[in-house]
Amino acid sequence: MHRYRSHTCGELRASDVGTDVRLSGWLHNRRDLGGILFIDLRDHYGITQLVARPGTPAYEALDKLSKETVVRIDGKVVSRGTENVNTELPTGEIEIEVGEVEVLGAAAPLPFTINAEDGVNEERRLEYRFLDLRRERMHRNIMLRTAVISAIRHKMVALGFNEMATPILTATSPEGARDFVVPSRLHPGRFYALPQAPQQFKQLLMISGFDRYFQIAPCFRDEDARADRSPGEFYQLDVEMSFVEQEDVFRPIEQLMTELFEEFGGGRHVTSPFPRIPFREAMLKYGSDKPDLRAKLELVDITDVFEGSEFKAFAGKHVRALPVPAVQDQPRKFFDQLGDYAVSQGAKGLAWVRVGEDGSLTGPIAKFLTEENVVELTKRLSLAAGHAVFFGAGEFDEVSKIMGAVRVEAAKRAGQFEQDVFRFCWIVDFPMYEKDEETGKIDFSHNPFSMPQGGLQALETQDPLDILAWQYDIVCNGVELSSGAIRNHEPDIMLKAFEIAGYDAETVEREFAGMLRAFRFGAPPHGGIAPGVDRIVMLLADEPNIRETIAFPLNGNAQDLMMGAPTELEPARLKELHLTVNKPQPK
Repeated sequence: MHRYRSHTCGELRASDVGTDVRLSGWLHNRRDLGGILFIDLRDHYGITQLVARPGTPAYEALDKLSKETVVRIDGKVVSRGTENVNTELPTGEIEIEVGEVEVLGAAAPLPFTINAEDGVNEERRLEYRFLDLRRERMHRNIMLRTAVISAIRHKMVALGFNEMATPILTATSPEGARDFVVPSRLHPGRFYALPQAPQQFKQLLMISGFDRYFQIAPCFRDEDARADRSPGEFYQLDVEMSFVEQEDVFRPIEQLMTELFEEFGGGRHVTSPFPRIPFREAMLKYGSDKPDLRAKLELVDITDVFEGSEFKAFAGKHVRALPVPAVQDQPRKFFDQLGDYAVSQGAKGLAWVRVGEDGSLTGPIAKFLTEENVVELTKRLSLAAGHAVFFGAGEFDEVSKIMGAVRVEAAKRAGQFEQDVFRFCWIVDFPMYEKDEETGKIDFSHNPFSMPQGGLQALETQDPLDILAWQYDIVCNGVELSSGAIRNHEPDIMLKAFEIAGYDAETVEREFAGMLRAFRFGAPPHGGIAPGVDRIVMLLADEPNIRETIAFPLNGNAQDLMMGAPTELEPARLKELHLTVNKPQPK
């Protein structure tokens, strides 16, 4: 028999009754019922129940061991009997009568419970992440991540893509987030950067003649944490394709996402095909460029209805309405709570009206609406008895943010929200440029390396704020999975695009010398995308925080509490790297 096990803890079944077996694992739980010990033994594969009876060496050994001790046991498989079957375990028909016990790894007192979610704070969990990962939910999440990445690789190869690696040590980037930099020992005063993304390298692969590339790529950005963004590092499915237009990129990614979410989504429906929603339409209808389409409600721009109005709350402001059907049975509390929610999102309040059986409007602002307002709102919003309308007014961006959040919350509270579905969409037609409201300066709005729609002619003849880019996002259930673009691969167009944003040719030639040089030696039209693996797994696992799907994440302050990173360097190491440390003085 093997030194440690003949079977795993998830393997034995009723057909194994009478077999002598050897198992190894962690002491997950222990119960003393009438003097008989029942032990749950856990390993990577599952849980098997052990039985130790009083007066046996096994009982004496197991009775004293702390939870999470690693043991090897020898014993015989016996049936639990029909009345004692545990239907929640694959091994629930059997148990092991323990004959011999060997301690393989003793466990110290635990800082928190492993066999239950006991509400321990996240900092403690990250400090003892190796224990946290023993929990069933965390173990399941990490194995889901493993399976998803394996499936992505197989599906991408089946779609005709080739997996290639790109450098981890590279040059700093003048655009994007902050780099993590690495000092060079051999080149004093010079630094490498960890890649924020393999963007330039994957484009260079296309210029080198490789047609369809992908990589499960590690990316490093020195940026703050969010619920859907891990600080420090993350992984993305990096994709690039040659001789493509926008729809050519969409097709394989849409197929991949549909298959992936159907396979690992636990039966949740995937709506396909994915709708294409122009950026400006998304902002008007949903108040966001990453709309949650599970909410069936839409916003309506009614600014023109109140032009010249004497109602000061709306006059001269951008006004958005949210019609909500079938709320006739909702109590006043429904409206008040939704108003409180709007305030929590930054609003000063939330105006609303109800539609009565006779079509009349009642509510806090009904008396301020003229007869013409009521007629136009009824027509524009398709109002009927039992509807309610919520209003937001202010600056465009402010109203979009607040009413976009209210749209989703109202849908959930009013029964207008789909459950157990994945609603994808493509957001397209992003503006190439935007104006800084304080300085009036024209700058890139999103990605400076996207191809402008209309090419050089558009850059030379159109108002910059009217120019759209061949740029797109893929969104699922209100989570942006990725941005992508058809790349600007022509030097003349790139120089002109940067000129409009205030960059002279000399600066562009200096900062992007490598890419421009490559473009001048024959670059194919190309485009790509890079969906975030961490966010994909977060959605599939139905976790609200991305750190719950990463084995060893940094905390919100970009610290590794388990390993103690970041660390200080010894003076000798600093000298070797030609570095001195200038710490900020305490205030």
